[in-house]
Amino acid sequence: MTDFTRRYAIIGTGGRSEMYLRALLTTHADLGEVVAFLDTNERRMAFYDGVARELGSAAAIRHFAPESFETMLAETVPDVLIVTSPDFTHAEYIVAGLDRGLDVVCEKPMTIDAPSLRAIVDAADRSAGNLIVTFNYRYSPRNTLVRQIIADGLIGDVTSVHFEWCLDTVHGADYFRRWHREKSKSGGLLVHKSTHHFDLVNWWIDDVPDVVFALGRLRFYGPENAARRGLGPRAELGRDLPGDPFALDLAADDKLSALFLEAESLDGYQRDRDVFSDGITIEDNMTVAVGYRSGASLAYTLVAHSPWEGYRVAISGTEGRVELEVVERGAVSHDRATSGLGPNGKSAPVVDPSAQVDDLAQTETVRPHGSRVVLQRLWEPPRVIPIPEGVGSHGGGDRMLLDDVFRGPGEDPLRRQAGYLDGVRSVIVGVSGNESIRTGMPVRVAEFGLPLIESDGGVHGLRPKVSA
Repeated sequence: MTDFTRRYAIIGTGGRSEMYLRALLTTHADLGEVVAFLDTNERRMAFYDGVARELGSAAAIRHFAPESFETMLAETVPDVLIVTSPDFTHAEYIVAGLDRGLDVVCEKPMTIDAPSLRAIVDAADRSAGNLIVTFNYRYSPRNTLVRQIIADGLIGDVTSVHFEWCLDTVHGADYFRRWHREKSKSGGLLVHKSTHHFDLVNWWIDDVPDVVFALGRLRFYGPENAARRGLGPRAELGRDLPGDPFALDLAADDKLSALFLEAESLDGYQRDRDVFSDGITIEDNMTVAVGYRSGASLAYTLVAHSPWEGYRVAISGTEGRVELEVVERGAVSHDRATSGLGPNGKSAPVVDPSAQVDDLAQTETVRPHGSRVVLQRLWEPPRVIPIPEGVGSHGGGDRMLLDDVFRGPGEDPLRRQAGYLDGVRSVIVGVSGNESIRTGMPVRVAEFGLPLIESDGGVHGLRPKVSA
């Protein structure tokens, strides 16, 4: 636990930064203050000034552009950097913070490629600061329950994991509108999105990836696929595609409008690129096989154009099997996809239903919203294991994560707080998958020469230097 308030600088003021700002102005205000924003866009920083005022803050938060990073450090003297900028910029700020002895809190993924992973590891090794990677999915009650079942030995030694993740034509499509569509900026979905999932598996089975083989292609989005399906010529931006189910109406959402549409003239970033336009360099269908040091294996698939959103996990062991099925949105109708937020009372679907429940999708009966964990031991009938109810975004995970980030981890035998080695182990599976897709060959993780375990042989990945 910290017994003093700390000074925080938020690097990147996109959508994810709000969670940290709100916490430091409300539930965790006794532990710290935000002294600086750093972003490429003054309009986005000004938007969060408004959020701070709405929450009753009278303190001024200083604004800095990326080229003024050193000035920000000198003039505001932060103790901690919170990095919520685009993925390809993470390593630069992590290394700079650690080299100055600062603590760093970083959104997943920690970075996007092997060279920047090496730079982060080297900085962490020589720094007195601590690096925390915020894997909020670990804190979701359903995912915690799976970890507990395995840790209690109820399925014996894990032999295999089957993991299927479905992103629907609202949430999945969104990665093909924004900067994530460029692999040089996001590492592709195997890094940006799937590191959540690879971290869950690494943590669930308490193991280290050894070998990776992957297949992946752009099969649904992009201009070639549109032409193959006869979609015809399309506008470059969603705002020019009224009534199209793949369009995003930025003007219909106050937050998206303020952060991106109204900010567009300052930096030229367009948040609503058509998902069938040129410039997409990431895949939308991926299959990955991972071999672990213990001998366990993972079979993983991700599809980014599913008619429903959620995931299915089946983990088999020497004494049984545990299965998790999660439906975050059972369906999206054409009418809902093309509706706006307006006086007619209709509401467009929530982009990410894992972070915010999509209330208008709760009427689905064939595939209803919800989660179920089934445990079946050998020679026994299956039984449903109740999932503790979580309150808030990501199944209550965000709230618990914020406590660990700002108050410091308490006694937690499940080790949910993630450190930099957890970040390495999750990203390296995605990086290896990208390399395997490129070459058509399996990739030995050890070839990257990165540390994957603690010096004591453990795989918990958190060095308790200073409280965060």
